[in-house]
Amino acid sequence: MQRLGQALRIRYVKLHFKVQFWKASRLPVNKVSAIRGGIGEMLLRANCIRDRNCVSCDFEQECIVRRTMYSKFDKKPAFVTTGDSAGYVLECENYEEFFDAGDILEFQLILFGKTIVYFSQFLQAVYQLGSAGIGKEHAMYHLVSVRNTTGKEILDGEHILMERYEIQTIEDYVRYRLQQNVRWENRIRFKTPVTLKYQGKMQETLNLEAVAAAVFRRLYILDCFEGLDCGELCWQGEYPEVLKEESKRVSVCRYSGTQNQKMALQGIKGDMQLSGLPQELLQVLLAGEIMHIGKNTSFGFGRYHVW
Repeated sequence: MQRLGQALRIRYVKLHFKVQFWKASRLPVNKVSAIRGGIGEMLLRANCIRDRNCVSCDFEQECIVRRTMYSKFDKKPAFVTTGDSAGYVLECENYEEFFDAGDILEFQLILFGKTIVYFSQFLQAVYQLGSAGIGKEHAMYHLVSVRNTTGKEILDGEHILMERYEIQTIEDYVRYRLQQNVRWENRIRFKTPVTLKYQGKMQETLNLEAVAAAVFRRLYILDCFEGLDCGELCWQGEYPEVLKEESKRVSVCRYSGTQNQKMALQGIKGDMQLSGLPQELLQVLLAGEIMHIGKNTSFGFGRYHVW
């Protein structure tokens, strides 16, 4: 585990958005999918100079939309076969459907590595999405604020205060969490569904070894995305005993504009209590808090909290 410190040097920025709705609106339960799709659509409207046929586009290599939403790996892992989308994570755990005029919705956007430089593209897309509207019923809003991790406002009217655009590393986050004055209860709780595949099998309950393997896998993916030559890591010690595990399978419905159909994303929610947590394993698990783990992380899946 000597390489862990180097592997945790992944850069990130976490932004907190707050929007206010103009009128009474109905939003989908899974807002991350709607926001993600809306941002992509706004980026295409503003930047696509062909016919949205990315596969045959002669500007694909220089496309702002591709670089923003699907930034390429510096070194692509062999097991990654789908389109590149490791550069960001959206979070929104507000599952309300009905909003009155003046109601507030908050969500978070985490940018990793080279995607950090495209902040203005994401910001402009979120701003424009307010006029187009979120979801099937096009719920319109205006952007109230954008704050950094420490709560400082990045927007001052129409001006962007880039000096408050604070770039951190996963190592910084782990250090901050370890320095918090908390009494560790050795528990892991998944705030959003997690989709885990371990030893060739999809997991139907929470499994500590599967969770740890997913964190190491995600860490390796982001290391490759950043171009950090750290290699794959794994836990070589003994795993603590799982004293209690409670979980349930959940299904999250989303609409795919690309495939023009509704899709169901499957996952697990719940928590588990452990007999203890070795320091290095705790550091790895804390890193996973900010990265998200498992499949569908760009839709907000795989967020958990250790305490």
